[in-house]
Amino acid sequence: MDSFILLQLAVTVAAMGAARASSLTAGFTPVRLTESQFVVQKPYNVPLDARYKFAGGVRRLWVYSTDKPGSPTHPGGARTEIKINKVYSSGVWQFKGEVYVPTGTSGASIMQIFGAAPERQATTLMLHVYDGSLTFYHDLHRVLAENIYNRWIRLNVIHHMATRNVTVYVDGHERLSYRGPGAPSAPHYFKFGVYKQSHHHPSQVMESRWRNVAVFIKP
Repeated sequence: MDSFILLQLAVTVAAMGAARASSLTAGFTPVRLTESQFVVQKPYNVPLDARYKFAGGVRRLWVYSTDKPGSPTHPGGARTEIKINKVYSSGVWQFKGEVYVPTGTSGASIMQIFGAAPERQATTLMLHVYDGSLTFYHDLHRVLAENIYNRWIRLNVIHHMATRNVTVYVDGHERLSYRGPGAPSAPHYFKFGVYKQSHHHPSQVMESRWRNVAVFIKP
């Protein structure tokens, strides 16, 4: 197969992926977000630029497994995450973004829906990376995508508050649908970045890069 045909195939696949992504946001309204609503949570004892860069439309976040938590009194693990400071408790909400995970990152949550009250757990959804696979929490038997290292993948996460249903799409394909915990009116918000997990031997360095992050709502 010559290079021209390969190029045509690549263009066709990209166009189909873009069409699928657009169809997922059809009927939703974009939520206006200011830069101040992208709140970076980082190890408390290092400056922001030691764990976070935002340039050329790409947000790069990294953390070391030995890093301190977000504050001296915070019991959570090492993380450099962005909290999208837009709390919701009703309607249908969607997170959209493209993520790039470099080779070697393992044992990290890269995206989550925070909030699950009145359940004791803190989250409704967490997407982890283990050895190049994107998983539902730390369950290695629930792989949403394989071989994700060193390439951009599109994530769409839809959270229907009334039914508590959460649906995850990778590159426009549905990979997970389940009924989340918590009450239908509990407050939630989206987070993304890297957050060290204690399962399956986390790597020394964890990193994810993000672009075109947006939030949508369907009342």
